[in-house]
Amino acid sequence: MPTPHNNAKSEEIAKTVIMPGDPLRAKFIAENFLENYKLVNEVRNIYAYTGNYKNKKLTIMASGMGMPSMGIYSYELYKFYQVENIIRIGSCGGYSPDLKLFDIILSEQVYSESNFALNANNENCHLIKASTKLNDAIEKASQEINIPIVKGTTICTEFFDSYIFNLQETLNRIPKDLKPLGSEMEAFALFYTAKMLNKKASCLMSVVDTNVNSNLPKSNATAEERQNGLNNMITLALEATLKID
Repeated sequence: MPTPHNNAKSEEIAKTVIMPGDPLRAKFIAENFLENYKLVNEVRNIYAYTGNYKNKKLTIMASGMGMPSMGIYSYELYKFYQVENIIRIGSCGGYSPDLKLFDIILSEQVYSESNFALNANNENCHLIKASTKLNDAIEKASQEINIPIVKGTTICTEFFDSYIFNLQETLNRIPKDLKPLGSEMEAFALFYTAKMLNKKASCLMSVVDTNVNSNLPKSNATAEERQNGLNNMITLALEATLKID
């Protein structure tokens, strides 16, 4: 059924959705990885495409940037389109000195200072886990196709790292035992929405910049580098969906 933000028909959305932030990345994945794909939503230019990957029906849909946008689109997919699984794929800032540019992080749990959970469900929640089932599928696919991943805790912020006035002060507020690998801006909203609706969610991230690692380029990856450098992550997410019921 159409929603205020999605005009796809119910049968046009698959049970498993891969969710990049960028609408043009969704378009890129559909054009380069799916067969018999169809554009099923373009409200607000948040593109959704449904097609087949190795004979499995999949939807690739953008989330936009930030937790509010992810909250809207993931809620509608889970609640009104009966989606069961969402794998977010995106870029992140790397915090671990062991990470290299375009290393892939699989988030096991995500921490956020935000009030997303309080607004959504009157719950004072700031740490939430990914779906074990989806993460297991991703890990198995990683081993089979030899695309390595780094697993651990990530953080979800409300402001782009590079623009935070004093990032170190922000990092100092994070509980010391969490030791986050990196940060992005959507996963907490996705994981919490999945929890509310008894669905499954996971998040894969490629490192495209860093604030602590002298081995990485001082400047952020360019838009073209991000597009080309994320193909391993995209392939891993697609292969993982073949292991999901």
